[in-house]
Amino acid sequence: MRASTLLALMPLAMAAPSSVRQRDSPAPLILPRGADAIPGKYIVKLVPQKQSSSFSISSAISSIKANADYTYGTHFHGFAASLEDDELENLRNNPDVLYVEQDSIVKISATQPNAPWGLARISNSGTNSTTSTTYTYDDTAGAGTCAYIVDTGIDTEHEDFEGRASWAENFVDSSNTDGQGHGSHVAGTVGGAKYGVAKKTSLYAVKVLGNDGSGTTSGVVAGMEFVVEDAPKKDCPKGVVVNMSLGGGFSQSLNDAADAITKAGIFLAVAAGNEGADASTSSPASAESACTVGATDKTDGFASFSNFGELVDVLAPGVAIESVKVGGGSTSLSGTSMASPHVAGLAAYLLGNGASASGLCETIASSALEDVIKKVPSGTKNLLINNGA
Repeated sequence: MRASTLLALMPLAMAAPSSVRQRDSPAPLILPRGADAIPGKYIVKLVPQKQSSSFSISSAISSIKANADYTYGTHFHGFAASLEDDELENLRNNPDVLYVEQDSIVKISATQPNAPWGLARISNSGTNSTTSTTYTYDDTAGAGTCAYIVDTGIDTEHEDFEGRASWAENFVDSSNTDGQGHGSHVAGTVGGAKYGVAKKTSLYAVKVLGNDGSGTTSGVVAGMEFVVEDAPKKDCPKGVVVNMSLGGGFSQSLNDAADAITKAGIFLAVAAGNEGADASTSSPASAESACTVGATDKTDGFASFSNFGELVDVLAPGVAIESVKVGGGSTSLSGTSMASPHVAGLAAYLLGNGASASGLCETIASSALEDVIKKVPSGTKNLLINNGA
């Protein structure tokens, strides 16, 4: 868990200014769509520092009674806290507030079933490759890259990680363990020795979801902000990727945090979601800067649960995917949660092979197999990822 000074700043004394700038209309109040709202909890996004007056994060926090739950630095620039009605109104009337979003619940995007066919599928071309059990890949295998898994944590002691997995940060509790198993499974698909696409990448756990597989939008944004700040400190000469196999309703805060990650030159793969709906209704799936991934099954069919639409960039195996199980061994899970790490792993694999981080999602899409997936919803790109081996 981060030091308490980062999670809860003590209110600072602030003298009332002699004249307060006003705005013509209140800053937008964004309410959760398709997600469970958390009463009284809000994320406050401030204008970029270079555009603001003397109004800072600390002065904003000092204007409210509660301590901040999270503060976000130069990349997202804002904070999350409990606000009373009058505090909410005052902040919305401050010209240095860009918007206020009510906090909400974010969850993993997985279900359950059986078998390790996904790796073989992404290294075989054509329409008759669904029965292959051979994964062909370049032996560089993501060496020199780092992959952040923003999820429930990672079982770093699992044999499939070969000592390449470690904890980076925890925004949920004081236990650096994966009590749910979802994050470990995802990490295994990204970079496990047996189950992973990029078998030599370094894996870092950023825990934003608890043992029940859920967390808050504000906590997830804190994890995303951390990645941007931490990545330059790591030894990742070939580049950095992030996987987010989670989501909730549409959230401007999550989408802005996704933009901060990609603007930092970091590749971001996100699950499209499992609601069988348009991905525009979910975040971070609706973030245009993210590489949004829909799911396919072993018969090259579009997964019935997968979200769809023009914001889905590519498709990847996501039904009955075998990967790491907490405590040892393996288990099979299904969901766009399982599709996204195939793409994050492929991004690390390509970076390790000398690819540029700029436009990497487009590079992955351009090398994908076209029109091989059946029953893809109208308006959704029919592009199944392929490693080109």
